[in-house]
Amino acid sequence: QVDLVESGGGLVQAGGSLRLSCAASGRTFSTRAMGWFRLPPGKDRECVGGISRNGVITRYADSVKARLSIFRDNGKNTVYLQMNSLMPKDTAVYYCAASRASIATMSPLDYRYWGQGAQDTVSS
Repeated sequence: QVDLVESGGGLVQAGGSLRLSCAASGRTFSTRAMGWFRLPPGKDRECVGGISRNGVITRYADSVKARLSIFRDNGKNTVYLQMNSLMPKDTAVYYCAASRASIATMSPLDYRYWGQGAQDTVSS
């Protein structure tokens, strides 16, 4: 069992930055890839990126890879999503998820545990 709790969401103006944190409980955090997903209002959930269990390999959606970065601290059981140059279209509920495997993928089907989500709102 892995419990995930996101924090760091909020309201930011366009062009600004936000860093989301996702704290994990349990002993298997360092064995699992982690992913970040978002659910924009009125749209489908999408994966913005993921990171391998050791943090060496990251993957990003093409639409965000120039502005987002994912990193993790296994000593703190925490994964982060750094978002820069935010735009109103980045407004969404952001979720972190723990994979069944050690390599990050972009499919939500590969992720077993999910956080409760954090709302990010970007104003124009």
